[in-house]
Amino acid sequence: MDNNNDLLKQLFMLGIGTTSLVAEKLQEASDRWVKDGKINSEQAKTFVDDMTEHLKSEQGNWETQLQRQLRNILQDMGVPRQSEMDELRGRLDRLERQVRDLENRHWR
Repeated sequence: MDNNNDLLKQLFMLGIGTTSLVAEKLQEASDRWVKDGKINSEQAKTFVDDMTEHLKSEQGNWETQLQRQLRNILQDMGVPRQSEMDELRGRLDRLERQVRDLENRHWR
């Protein structure tokens, strides 16, 4: 599961990087519009702030969707969830104890 967590972290960081790049490009575009006289500096600031806020909220949605998609892909591939692995480990431990108990009874 650690590899899956690493993949999720990498994809999340990619999303953060993409958001930062988009915010930077928005700032550059708004600066150009101000320089060209298409909008004033206050309009540019409002535009960049609004768009950045929108990107941040969408990033949270994107992360949730990504996690859901990743879970579905892993499930389709037959990769068990951590809770299923924990249950199997517990069952295996119980079976090993039972085998040891039976072996001990047999040799007495």
